[in-house]
Amino acid sequence: MTGKTKAVPCHPLKAPCLTFSATLLLATLLKAQPSAPMPIDADGTVHMPAITVPVSELMSPAGQAYLVEHLLGLRNPESFRMIDGVPALIAGYLDRQRTLYPATATDTTVGGVHAIVYEPAAGIAPENRNRVLINLHGGGFSGCWLGCAELESLAVAGIGRIRVVSLDYRQGPDHRFPAASEDVAAAYAALLADYAPENIGIYGCSAGGMLTAQAMAWFIQEGIPLPGAIGVLCAGAAPTSDGFGGDAGYFTMPLGEGRVMATPENPVGIGGGPDGYFADVALDDPRVAPTQSPQILAQFPPTLILSGTRSYDLSNAVYTHSQLVKHGVETDLHVWEGMFHGFFYNSEVPESQEAFAVIRDFFNVHLGQ
Repeated sequence: MTGKTKAVPCHPLKAPCLTFSATLLLATLLKAQPSAPMPIDADGTVHMPAITVPVSELMSPAGQAYLVEHLLGLRNPESFRMIDGVPALIAGYLDRQRTLYPATATDTTVGGVHAIVYEPAAGIAPENRNRVLINLHGGGFSGCWLGCAELESLAVAGIGRIRVVSLDYRQGPDHRFPAASEDVAAAYAALLADYAPENIGIYGCSAGGMLTAQAMAWFIQEGIPLPGAIGVLCAGAAPTSDGFGGDAGYFTMPLGEGRVMATPENPVGIGGGPDGYFADVALDDPRVAPTQSPQILAQFPPTLILSGTRSYDLSNAVYTHSQLVKHGVETDLHVWEGMFHGFFYNSEVPESQEAFAVIRDFFNVHLGQ
């Protein structure tokens, strides 16, 4: 017996329909689910079983290899040995950046704050002669000067062909909040003597990204003219007592850093602890977490936010972006598949090159406007 089946077209404005192959795939996935549901507590806590997660097939081959190198490298205690202010794990990236992006580095002070000024060997682009970027380096408010500062400055200066001033702001345990914000304000005020505020950009990664947002709250409260644009990279501006908080601490941190959430015995917080930079500071202070004040957040300049799907700052970054959008701030969020916290320190993988291009283009568009 033979017969014909009439094809029924899918209409994009009506109820969704699946092709036969898609329906079969969905049925297969549903069958693969565990027969017993995951336990859920009354407060919504979900108890997840152990899972095996491979490297994402959506990453570039070089990005996949980089992730594996990063995860395995973190298992080696030698990775955390400091070499000239930078962990051994990423010291090789700095050597490579110095070759790829040669620049003059001038040791100086800006507004009384120790700084290094980077100028690309290829020269400043004509459109950037009256522009400057301020870099606020990562390091958990407890170190990584000069290594992290240089890793965040050389590629940006070289790819953007722009002058970058990296600040050696005060950190813990010798200093407490708001010392770093005061240093950013002092250096920024000094640069205002030579640059219009709309021609100055400020950016940083991790602790430096947090500090960038904190500096904006400080500027707003002190009545300081705001810069033309900022970059909150590998970070967010929401309050948290451990790491960057949110779901990311449970999902993306283990996948990108190979370790579990912070505990009292194994703290991984940013500037926390009894002797940390934020010791005895109220987390709801908008100068610490600007998302706590809609009035302050609404005044932010155009803001760029970068993260990765395996970066433990992802939840904070996404939340910060949503709050900025909610309060009418022009803001861009870019998230790279499979990438982890501070991934662009290795400037040679395609994902990092894309990130640096985004940073360059964002400041090109917004400075001087």
